[in-house]
Amino acid sequence: MPKRPARRATADQPTRPCPCGSTEPYGGCCGRLHRRETTAATAEQLMRSRFSAFSVGDADYLSRTWHSTTRPARLTLDPRQQWTRLDVLGTEQGGLFDTTGTVEFRAHYRESGQVNTVYERSRFVREDGQWVYLDADESH
Repeated sequence: MPKRPARRATADQPTRPCPCGSTEPYGGCCGRLHRRETTAATAEQLMRSRFSAFSVGDADYLSRTWHSTTRPARLTLDPRQQWTRLDVLGTEQGGLFDTTGTVEFRAHYRESGQVNTVYERSRFVREDGQWVYLDADESH
């Protein structure tokens, strides 16, 4: 069995600002979702919590919130990537009463001294009543 990477500092310091960009501390924001104390109410909240999971190195949460038909068999996070900022650019549907939603965002990270950005339109659906990541919308 592969060795799990250690969680990064924010997960061990719940009073630090949440990586998702909210004004809440990590422990009261995305940390609650990572610890299974609650689930995401909207597609955007799930997307923000998934960004935070990348930031703190929580591969288990990422797997748990990935749709069963598109989830990779194994997920290994690159510890050299430091996810630094999330910019949510827009959402379509994904609310409390929706079953599908799309979140457009830019995620910023550092790797080997280089600053990089990922742009994506992520698609989310409800599976067993919970929001999960489906895939990236390639049509845009």
